[in-house]
Amino acid sequence: MSRKPYLREETMRWVFRHPRYLRYMAREFSCLFIGGYGLLMVWGLKRLSEGPAAWRSFLEVLQSPASIAFHVLALGFALYHSVTWFKLTPKALPVQVGGEFLPDGIISGAHYAVWAALSLAVLILAGAF
Repeated sequence: MSRKPYLREETMRWVFRHPRYLRYMAREFSCLFIGGYGLLMVWGLKRLSEGPAAWRSFLEVLQSPASIAFHVLALGFALYHSVTWFKLTPKALPVQVGGEFLPDGIISGAHYAVWAALSLAVLILAGAF
């Protein structure tokens, strides 16, 4: 019997072996864009506090093609992250009413409904409607 344990060589391609792994890694990768967007907003608040000229220069930077591409990517990853989280919610937060658990669709549907209501409220407050 050998004293050395068997160590299976693992490559970086393990992610591509199963679609579930790929979806998991895409969800984890999405946090980089969401975090970057959060830092961008903090930078915007800093520029706003520095005065009108600094704010105008910040807005000019946001109109660049690279910034627009980043915003589109960040929005896509934020949507993907949200949808995958709402699909996961019934497993992370099972709701028991009486002696039975609520169906997964009701729990996820409630989260989607609140998401839509809050998005509509933000659009109304922003003056979009």
